[in-house]
Amino acid sequence: MARLVVHQIAVLSDNYIYLAHEPESGATAVIDPAAAGPVLAALAAKGWRLTHILNTHHHGDHTGGNLELKAATGAQVVGARKDALRIPGIDIEVGEGESFLLGHAAAMVMETPGHTSGHIAFWFPDSHALFCGDTLFSLGCGRMFEGTPTEMWHSLARLRDLPGDTLVYCAHEYTAGNGRFARLVERDNPAMLARVDEVARLAGRPSVPSTLTQERAANPFLRADVPAVARAVGMDAGTDPILVFAELRRRKDVF
Repeated sequence: MARLVVHQIAVLSDNYIYLAHEPESGATAVIDPAAAGPVLAALAAKGWRLTHILNTHHHGDHTGGNLELKAATGAQVVGARKDALRIPGIDIEVGEGESFLLGHAAAMVMETPGHTSGHIAFWFPDSHALFCGDTLFSLGCGRMFEGTPTEMWHSLARLRDLPGDTLVYCAHEYTAGNGRFARLVERDNPAMLARVDEVARLAGRPSVPSTLTQERAANPFLRADVPAVARAVGMDAGTDPILVFAELRRRKDVF
């Protein structure tokens, strides 16, 4: 299958929009367009034609550019069947385990509820690319606005199980702040400390994407089943990871 060319666009205060271009067919998708203007400018600069708009969830900072982009380009909007009523301009409804073709590049659709009830992720295995919206961040995860700790932990665990060389194209630049929290959880985790130092050296440049290998080793929200993380939040080593995750998320919400 064809490999994608991914272009990152920083918008608003900390959002990332992605263009995913499949060069054999010329198909191009935008993932989670918060606004249309920067996307249209990037398309013009690249000489790419927008064919699809992929939404991971319904929040306005992920769908705000849908209708303007659709009107300007004729692109089709792809989103979760379970959340179709909240995705502006939706044309193609997808769900768990289904495939979506962007030209010759195939994505697996994964339902990842927790941040929102209808959240999905798009995994392009041949491109080693995961567009995970606000479920998984580098060194962190999304807030649970609509889901439960059980849903969110299961969603994160599924993403964690993808191949280690998968690139995590999350939708926000939160890594530095997440790192400050992670240092309070696993003070002696060398992988986490190395990642925090790496991000500090970037001096404001993008820290995204990371890899799942990095996140499995350093992200406390993917490590709720590790005894050291349970102990860090005052729980026994054998505690149900859902309870550990819930306590981690509670502490991060007030951090």
